[in-house]
Amino acid sequence: MRELKATSILGLSATGGQVKVGRKTFVVCDLDKCVGCCICEYACSLRKEGVFNPIKSRIRVVRIHHSLINLAITCRKCEDPPCVSACPMQGALVQRRDGQIMVNEEKCNGCGWCIEACDFGAITLHPEGKVAIICDTCGGEPECIQWCPEGALNLTSMDVLAQKARIDVVKKLLT
Repeated sequence: MRELKATSILGLSATGGQVKVGRKTFVVCDLDKCVGCCICEYACSLRKEGVFNPIKSRIRVVRIHHSLINLAITCRKCEDPPCVSACPMQGALVQRRDGQIMVNEEKCNGCGWCIEACDFGAITLHPEGKVAIICDTCGGEPECIQWCPEGALNLTSMDVLAQKARIDVVKKLLT
């Protein structure tokens, strides 16, 4: 009963559903659920490029230790994105108010400075167009989340992640 009250007060419903606080949403992967199947990469490339080609995907699955650890990575919509600051081409990368990093394909020269600057490895270079490609969360309904067979992907924000961390601390204090 104590746990139920604590989670209700801190922003979670009794069933565990999250209350979204922030606007800068991004796709996050649950390390415990991801099996490294890469269906998210195929779903993304089909939605964005019309082909099943993970190299053209805006989400990337990283496998460590012979697939013992799998994690899908996308743009985290940083507060002060280093990719935008690193770009030498004025206006090639711009962060909108909702946090989304937009690539102006006419201005992007494919130099890759944004790729090197990204702390999460979330930016790649389009193999044919030679411009940066970044997850845009499919306008708020990411295809990767819909197709993940393990339910490992979710749309979240830094506010929600911080709230979850606070809840975990309170749960530890109550037990």
